[in-house]
Amino acid sequence: MEGPHVRLETLTRWPSRVDPPRERTSRPRQVLTVLGRLLVIGVIVSGTYAGGRFTGWSAFVVGLRLLVTGCLFYGLHRTTEENRIRPALAVVAGLLVTAMLARHGQATLLANATWCGLAVISLLRLPLAAALPACAAALGSYAAASGDSFLAVVATVCGLLLLGYLLRLDVEARSTAARLLEQERAARAAEAESAALAERARIAREIHDVLAHSLSAQLVHLEAARLMLDGGADREQVRERVVAARRMAQDGLAETRQALSALRGEFTPVGEFLAELTQREEAAFVVEGTARPLNAEAGLAVRRTAQESLTNVRKHAPGGRVTLRLAYLEGTVELEVRNSGAPRGEAPGELADSGSGYGLLGMRERAELLGGELLAGPDEGGWRVLLRVPR
Repeated sequence: MEGPHVRLETLTRWPSRVDPPRERTSRPRQVLTVLGRLLVIGVIVSGTYAGGRFTGWSAFVVGLRLLVTGCLFYGLHRTTEENRIRPALAVVAGLLVTAMLARHGQATLLANATWCGLAVISLLRLPLAAALPACAAALGSYAAASGDSFLAVVATVCGLLLLGYLLRLDVEARSTAARLLEQERAARAAEAESAALAERARIAREIHDVLAHSLSAQLVHLEAARLMLDGGADREQVRERVVAARRMAQDGLAETRQALSALRGEFTPVGEFLAELTQREEAAFVVEGTARPLNAEAGLAVRRTAQESLTNVRKHAPGGRVTLRLAYLEGTVELEVRNSGAPRGEAPGELADSGSGYGLLGMRERAELLGGELLAGPDEGGWRVLLRVPR
């Protein structure tokens, strides 16, 4: 059923027209269009009255027919512009009758121009189901009443059919191009808006991760200071924890600036960052493979995973040995963080409730967004985190 339905829709569909888009028609084109129409009207009027065949009452009648014909063509333009098929067909019938009356009144040029113009305009502006009969009636009337030779009639009819068909194709092509242009503009606007939203989301995620890590680390030190105060610890030990929390706050501000710079592609190499981080946290650091530059997202994922992993070590396994391994593989980069667990006598869970709100779930989501993976779990009495992302 799809085939007949498509054919029926093709026959009854109004031809596409270029609705006035945002770009207005140029002034020279408007002037040429008006001048062309005035020239055609002038030729028809002068040709109709040429030779002095019409005088007095007959001249008035011919002038009235010219006026009626012009009004009917305008009516055809309006009804087809508004896609009203019945009024349009009534106007077509009126033009056929007017042309026939003009031919019987010896206004041959007016009659022929009406038939030819109606044939072309029907093909250009009416649905095919109505255009083809209207065009056939107009050209048939012209062929029967024109009095021209057979070859002249055939050439004129074929030329008018070709002209109407080509004009229809041209208008539909320009209409399709205009619609595609509008769709492309809308798609570009949507793409730009989507890119802006994605950029905002990425910046928000980076800032959130930096602050979550920084605040979590501060909370660890402040909670430790509180426990020391409750246990009557030495004042100097408590002061060290408070100073450490202050240092974490300063580091958080610095990392926020670094994150913004990283989003612009202006951050230090990941290897240097991890070397400084492991030195500060007293962890071992190993690099495998030849160091290669990472894209901004991959570099940030490695940074955040290393920071979060070390924060978790401080919370859950204080005093344990930690090793970071950064491996540059073919097409990917791999970060592995291992810890040996808390030494005997330590309380690995006493600060475990001071989570950052990011943790393993946030690290895994970040890796998956980049098309990578993150594995985490127990490992020989300790804990192992493995990040693998495209570089």
